[in-house]
Amino acid sequence: MPDPTRQVLLDENVDRLPKPLFDPDLDVVTVREHGWDGLKNGALLRAASGEFDVFVTVGRNLQHQQNLSVLDLAVVVIRSVSNAFKDVAPLMPAVNEAVRRAHPGAATVVNERG
Repeated sequence: MPDPTRQVLLDENVDRLPKPLFDPDLDVVTVREHGWDGLKNGALLRAASGEFDVFVTVGRNLQHQQNLSVLDLAVVVIRSVSNAFKDVAPLMPAVNEAVRRAHPGAATVVNERG
């Protein structure tokens, strides 16, 4: 039996242009599309917990500023030179893999070094 589709929330600090580079079987919605733009990290993560499986961000300190272990939500942090499409796009194969392997209550970091 195939894995159920993962529900992915793309943070507003991530350029929306890489959205089509997510694997087609991942259901990716941006914070803005969901109507949550402007929510701060703590409130955003609590709102997303249970509704989404994975939160993708470029927020470098998110996993140190928030207690992820209490959330029913996995976090994937993209560490690139910037959040611009040209810097994030080459990391998307690793981001897709991280989204598939991510576990609730934990953060996975994806960067140029792999």
